[in-house]
Amino acid sequence: MTDFFIRKKNELHIQLNDVQKKAVKQTEGPLLLLACPGSGKTTTMIMRIGYLIEEKNANPKRIKAITFSRASARDMTERFKRFFPQHSPVDFSTIHSLAFTITRTYLQKTGVTFELIEGGGNQKQPLTKMSLLKRLYKETVREEGTEDELTSLSTFISFLKNRMIPFNEWEQVQAPFDKAGTIALGYEQIKSKTQGHLLLDFDDMLSIAEQALRVDEQLAEKFRSRYDYVLTDESQDTSLVQHRIVEHLVAHHGNLCVVADDDQSIYTWRGADPAYLLNFKQVYPDAKLLRMEQNYRSSKEIVETAATFITRNKQRYKKEMRTDNEGAGPIVMKQFEDPKRLLEYVTYELLDEQNLEEVAVLFRNNASSTMYVNELHRRGIPFYMKDADDKFFSHWVVEDILNFMRLSFNVERKDVFSKIAMKMNLFISRDMLSRFMNKATSGNVFESFIQSVQLKGSQIEKLDACIEVYKKIPDMRPAQVIRMIRYELEYEEALKSRAAKFGYRIDQLLGILDTLEGIASQVRTMVDFANRLKELEQAVQQAKFNPPANALTLSTFHSAKGLEFRRVFMIDLVKGIIPSEEDETDPMLLEEARRLFYVGMTRAKERLELLSYREANGKPKDDSRFLNEVRAILMKPEKRNTEKLQKADLSTLPDPDGIANRTELSVGMHVVHRVFGRGVINGIGEENIQIQFGQNEKQLLLETILLRRLLKRVDL
Repeated sequence: MTDFFIRKKNELHIQLNDVQKKAVKQTEGPLLLLACPGSGKTTTMIMRIGYLIEEKNANPKRIKAITFSRASARDMTERFKRFFPQHSPVDFSTIHSLAFTITRTYLQKTGVTFELIEGGGNQKQPLTKMSLLKRLYKETVREEGTEDELTSLSTFISFLKNRMIPFNEWEQVQAPFDKAGTIALGYEQIKSKTQGHLLLDFDDMLSIAEQALRVDEQLAEKFRSRYDYVLTDESQDTSLVQHRIVEHLVAHHGNLCVVADDDQSIYTWRGADPAYLLNFKQVYPDAKLLRMEQNYRSSKEIVETAATFITRNKQRYKKEMRTDNEGAGPIVMKQFEDPKRLLEYVTYELLDEQNLEEVAVLFRNNASSTMYVNELHRRGIPFYMKDADDKFFSHWVVEDILNFMRLSFNVERKDVFSKIAMKMNLFISRDMLSRFMNKATSGNVFESFIQSVQLKGSQIEKLDACIEVYKKIPDMRPAQVIRMIRYELEYEEALKSRAAKFGYRIDQLLGILDTLEGIASQVRTMVDFANRLKELEQAVQQAKFNPPANALTLSTFHSAKGLEFRRVFMIDLVKGIIPSEEDETDPMLLEEARRLFYVGMTRAKERLELLSYREANGKPKDDSRFLNEVRAILMKPEKRNTEKLQKADLSTLPDPDGIANRTELSVGMHVVHRVFGRGVINGIGEENIQIQFGQNEKQLLLETILLRRLLKRVDL
């Protein structure tokens, strides 16, 4: 018979490299296959399954492939059909789908009924995970939980279960806010309070499946005997309980292929356990280890820089990602004056792009996307949102701002006042507010409050100041109104207090306010502002579920994993965003943030742009430490010694048409230098200016540049 690899090369035009062939042929026993970005791991996995069937005579039905997401399961199913149409289908599924099958079998056997309280889709469930958490939060904390708080609580519970932390330790685990552990325990008690009946969320499927395989030998044997070979994809994102389920399944034969890249583990906050991969041989002592280090996706510059960048991490397998691809130009690094200038630069670059489907704008936080949605929608640039988050428009900060505005239309509305009274730094108590709400009053709510509740002089002064502010608001533009709310009504100070109390990241909350102010600056009235928010919310939904043709991709770094684009803009690369302040406090979190940055870099095939800004909200911003690490990599040793600040030749007379004033310079401006020719300004410091001339960036003394008028502005 013809060699398998020659046969597939002729049939499918697929040619595997030596390491990929070894991975395909290493069928017996445990194998850890470390696959660098763009190394062809999915193709290798499908070819391995085909090899098992055609060369090892394995029954397709006895091969189990476990994926990280339903999209991956669909993709691999379709690719297998395309590669091997003559064979019966293989069982591709997510770990949750497998766990649900095991859990359902176990509960039926033990006579326990169950009800799913998560993932109900459009079906109206009488009980949901979030409704239970909302109720428990209010009972425990004595106030309504925001969507942020409930989401972080839900994620915390998932973390506890995925890490298999015993119930009696839940209240000792570091939580997103005080009493989160107590609420989590109450949630579990409610779900099992009816004897013989359980309420189950997604993570319960995993926990119960693992328990069933561990304690019920008959059931464990039933599932173990189904499969002769097991493969798991994206295993760096697999949690401890998921790993344990797989261990139970392969306990007899050990025929397990784990495909992973520890350098792309970015979900530890959700319970993923990259340390499991580093200790793989402790679980499977006879495991083989192979490294797929050949990158077929990205240019030489991107691969070499990213490969060096990730070596700053210590908790990792040593790998040497490489490529035979040609160079495609240097990695671009630009620093802008502020986020608005950065947005303008990206927008104008996108307007010049013909094939937008090959371009992505990536960011750490979803809040960054809204200003881009606003500008793209306004300019008619089509876009797709990989993981559209329309929660921005229902975020409690957005709702607060709208309520502040609503009150200006009718200052007698007690119902609106009650929603924002505790958010103006009035130093009033919730009890005072309750007493006021229960009294029959009329007229201006601030005046009525003063008359209805016993107050100190300082509190009355605050309320009087609010009365004056609300007299001014109706005549103001929306952007001015938001600034009044932030500073005159002291909403920003109230936000800082709330962030400290509940563990919010204040930079994210202030970022929402900045975004709202940016949107408001483009409309004339508060009604127009509210309508614009509705319009953008609909645009986000459209971008997710029915995107137009030739659409740009907007995505978080997390959601971009597994994707690739010809050109990638990584935006908002400043300290406090990536890495975040929290990341900086913990070496493990910092390594994960660096992995996230690495994931972003390795999405680009030809052109990678790393973009930051110098200030936001009038406060200076430092470049991300990761940006500085990349900058250091790009400054090769010989450059570091020779490329000092270059003084221009002073023997020539100043050019009367040259730029003499610093205010005429801006980042992204195209200029021509008397000596070095055409270039683009990358950054402007106190003493020097960085200009990209072709493939080289030069730092020049700003004083000399202006004094000798060595630069002229040029049009594209």
